[in-house]
Amino acid sequence: MASTDGWKFLHAQAENAEWIPGLRQIMDYRDLGTKGATDGQFIAHIIRRNDREEHDEVAEWHVHDCDFQFVYVLKGWAKFEFEGEGVRTLRAGDCINQRPGIKHREIELSDDYEVLEIVSPADFGTRLVDAPAD
Repeated sequence: MASTDGWKFLHAQAENAEWIPGLRQIMDYRDLGTKGATDGQFIAHIIRRNDREEHDEVAEWHVHDCDFQFVYVLKGWAKFEFEGEGVRTLRAGDCINQRPGIKHREIELSDDYEVLEIVSPADFGTRLVDAPAD
């Protein structure tokens, strides 16, 4: 188990929320401060759909280079395809534990889509990959 010696107490207040651009141009991100509070071991953020209408690479098959990825849908819905798991529609109240290295792609999402995502490590990579063989 990783050391928690450098961890700090965190209280991220909604009234001080800042929404900024992030990995995806069609989304806005609210960093909840866990990267600093966990010494880079985790990141937690709220991701919500914005008004931009452009294609991004999440529609292509890709993987995230991480050890842990949890997604909880707060609003709306999204349809994803996961290697070996098929097409799944994630709706408000649903969650997924996305196993490390699973190939996936986004098919479509609602205009009000909003999720809580928790990932470890905080600085993780995303890369395009070939479609799965199945």
